[in-house]
Amino acid sequence: MSSSVERKRIRKSPAARRAEIVDAATAVALTEGLECVTLRRVADDLAVRPGLISHYFPAVEDLVAEAFGNAAGRELDVLLPAERPEGTPTEHLARFFSRTSGEDYDAISRLWINARHLSRYRPVLRDRVTVQEAAWRGRLEGLLRRGVERGEFRTEDPYVTTIQILVVLDGLGAHANTGTGDRPAAVTGMAVATAEHALGLASGTLAPDGPPPASDTPN
Repeated sequence: MSSSVERKRIRKSPAARRAEIVDAATAVALTEGLECVTLRRVADDLAVRPGLISHYFPAVEDLVAEAFGNAAGRELDVLLPAERPEGTPTEHLARFFSRTSGEDYDAISRLWINARHLSRYRPVLRDRVTVQEAAWRGRLEGLLRRGVERGEFRTEDPYVTTIQILVVLDGLGAHANTGTGDRPAAVTGMAVATAEHALGLASGTLAPDGPPPASDTPN
């Protein structure tokens, strides 16, 4: 018998192959930028022929948009999961803010900057950015409305409050390319302070350490 056995090439399902391509493109987008997402680059990373990539994505613009949407969607699911079986709206919002810092968050912030800039010239990407922005607003507004219903938050218009919070987060994220590690606490806490003020919460309620403990002193 031959001492070597030829390995059979595993044929992946179309769904699995497409997901593999999107994941590879997403990795390139996050580490190098959306401009570096090309059919040849993704093919090289996966050690396949460029024709295989073009079979699933005939136009590179579609792959670029898909890479951004995949990364942004994953981020949203980490920061604001759609399913929140345990915890209060206040706890979920505090957890959300605790995750909006660090290198991982800076990486996705850089991608948002990249996508918004390129979307001026790329209609397919612009549509995907619009979809992801709407998803962000919807997810956060839903959490705020739930908090209002439970009496935890007080705001006349959860939608407006949502926009206020996201504008501050976007403003802070806009500096991801120039470093965020040496910001004063008063700056890094601007989004939390904005949310607490707009929702009628005591200062420190949404701090990373969680809501301040209730006083043991009787009223």
